[in-house]
Amino acid sequence: HVPMMAQEHAYSSAVEKLLNCEVPLRAQYIRVSFREITRILNHLLALTTHAMDVGALTPFLWAFEEREKLLEFYERVSGARMHASYIRPGGVAQDLPLGLCEDIYDFTRQFASRIDESEEMLTGNRIRKQRLVDIGTVTAQQAKDWGFSGVMPRGSGVCWDLRKAAPYDAHDQSDFDVPVGTRGDCYDRYCIRIEEMRQSLRIIVQCLNQMPDGMVKADDRKLCPPSRCQMKLSMESSIHHFELYTEGFSVPASSTYTAVEAPKGEFGVFPVSNGSNRPYRRRIRAPGFAHSQGPDSMSKHHMPADVVTIIGTQDIVFGEVDR
Repeated sequence: HVPMMAQEHAYSSAVEKLLNCEVPLRAQYIRVSFREITRILNHLLALTTHAMDVGALTPFLWAFEEREKLLEFYERVSGARMHASYIRPGGVAQDLPLGLCEDIYDFTRQFASRIDESEEMLTGNRIRKQRLVDIGTVTAQQAKDWGFSGVMPRGSGVCWDLRKAAPYDAHDQSDFDVPVGTRGDCYDRYCIRIEEMRQSLRIIVQCLNQMPDGMVKADDRKLCPPSRCQMKLSMESSIHHFELYTEGFSVPASSTYTAVEAPKGEFGVFPVSNGSNRPYRRRIRAPGFAHSQGPDSMSKHHMPADVVTIIGTQDIVFGEVDR
């Protein structure tokens, strides 16, 4: 319930791979922009709730002021603030409304200073560093053995990011850095999330500048619904709309694994199709499920209060852990 559009994108990409569907370039840039907005949303919540857990309340209040602006962007493209259902197989639900690109750009210009304010309060804070430095250390080999992904292995010095290692959508057109730690402790993971928010701003600005005109849905009426305007002019469009929303679309019998670099780590979907309009089987690989095996080892030789610090920097949401 935190990195919503990243999860939507993983499932949509898996379906597109099974259908061999080409997503329009404009839709790819929109997807990348909103996934990075989602990354900032996630990291703001993760960093500031963790700060509150270890004794700093003010950043939490600041973060929710900024998150409100980002959730408004969600609302303007989809009408929903959480489960947007905006990224769909074949593209996105609708084009960006007038004025939204300008508002997102204005946000990127002012948000960098908000990150600076949070860093001024947290990064060099002596008491906070005592709570985070050399706490919950994970070696690079442990991160690999336990199947960690996202910030967890990067904090241990493993430079692995699916946006760079296996680019998808328009990420191969984006210029950004992958922050990597050295010690693998809670403090490194905190610093990486701070830097990732800055890199997300870079990616968003590049997407806004490079975004071309064009379609936002695949030109396949068996997969994407026609516009309301077309439905009023064409009986075939009305039939396509009716069949799509009553029966759905059929996917050729096959299977695939598709993963994206979600804010919490590698979020993967493994759908199996039997040729019908419903998946025969579907397996979801949530990063928190792998991360939840770490605290037992990571908290050894530490104080009980450090367990909260460790779980917080893993950024586990137990909704994705529960099986």
